[in-house]
Amino acid sequence: MHRTLSKIVLLSCFLMPAIARSQEVMDLQECLRLGLENNYDLQITRNEALISGNNVTPGNAGFLPEITLNSGYTLRNNNSDQFSAGEEETVQTRNANTGTLDAGVNLNWTLFEGFRVQTNYKRLQEMQTIGELNTRLAVEGFIANLTAEYYNYVQQQLRLGNLKYAVALSRERLRIVESRYQVGSLSRLDLQQARVYFNADSSLLIQQYEILHSSRIRLNEMMGGDVNHLFAAQDTTIRFDATLSKQLLLDAALQQNTILLLAVKNKTLSELERKNLQSRNYPYLRLNAGYGFTHYNYNSGTLDRQRNWGPTVGVTLGYTLFDGFNRRREQKNARISIQNRELEVAQSKLALQSDFANMWMAYQNNIELTNLEIESLENANLNYEIAMERYKIGDLSGLELREAQNSLLEAEQRLLTAQYNTKLYEILLLQISGNVAAYLN
Repeated sequence: MHRTLSKIVLLSCFLMPAIARSQEVMDLQECLRLGLENNYDLQITRNEALISGNNVTPGNAGFLPEITLNSGYTLRNNNSDQFSAGEEETVQTRNANTGTLDAGVNLNWTLFEGFRVQTNYKRLQEMQTIGELNTRLAVEGFIANLTAEYYNYVQQQLRLGNLKYAVALSRERLRIVESRYQVGSLSRLDLQQARVYFNADSSLLIQQYEILHSSRIRLNEMMGGDVNHLFAAQDTTIRFDATLSKQLLLDAALQQNTILLLAVKNKTLSELERKNLQSRNYPYLRLNAGYGFTHYNYNSGTLDRQRNWGPTVGVTLGYTLFDGFNRRREQKNARISIQNRELEVAQSKLALQSDFANMWMAYQNNIELTNLEIESLENANLNYEIAMERYKIGDLSGLELREAQNSLLEAEQRLLTAQYNTKLYEILLLQISGNVAAYLN
């Protein structure tokens, strides 16, 4: 018993007082603010969205021409023998060097390619929107997860308080039994039984310190800070909104649920891909222009140097007459892909309605369960007070008192569980309807 008491004293001296010494109490809004600023996963998602935004340019879509500058120098060494048709002597040339310096600016511009460029630009804009929706999805998920963990931390703090109270009750019972044992009114069996119960409650309290510590570490990790940062949650109870409107939440979910919006955007991308493939049904027109300069150096022949310069311009008009029926196949597959995206949108909407119905039922049931557990806790408190009074006058056995104490602790824990579960379903309902950001205010 003394070893267990030492552990409890040690934990009480180092864990909870350390939090008290830190004098830092954080509410949900502060935790969310730090998390939204520092969480690494969110930073990565935001950077991915920035990349999608940076890609939305006319040049990336193909609206602008490509201009290149090139220059080079070539040295050629020639040996030749020239034979005439008559009897004249052969003309021999050895080590004839020709140096060529050239430079030029070239322009290549696709003027028309069946509206492919316009479609590409729209596709880049849609990809930017998808990047923003992915960021929104990540932020909503983060707010929901951190809020759930915050209230789990509150729950564990409250459980710790309940277990401390249970240890205090067991300690008081042990004191009473020890006093009666000293005067001979209770047996050694009663004393050992009281010590067993006290040690069992103390063991649960030690385990609860560990659970609370783990929850705090998870919160610190989500906030992107020091995992050993000590703080206490400002909330001392788990409050939930019991007045949520089912129809308003469902309407909001069907209009602004992020996963559903992403499914619609994927359908839009498939439609743009089909338009992109249809651009091959049209001819293409390309402009080619340039300005060049070439300088030649000779060490043989009648010319010593030669220079050429000037512009060039041309257009290319073309059309693919036959490509092995690939164009027809790809466009047919694109139409099928659009049908699949439409089915996915319908499937996502049905899944959303199904998830919402399950969440709403669980939310309502846990509200009723919470009200029931509040009444049960009141009865358990009254039952324990009566049992303790009877135990003090010797009208109740130790086992019956322990049963009343366990009933009180279990009622407290059941109430916490019901409150926390109700809060979880409230969070899920707000998340699925796109309103989870309300926890930031």
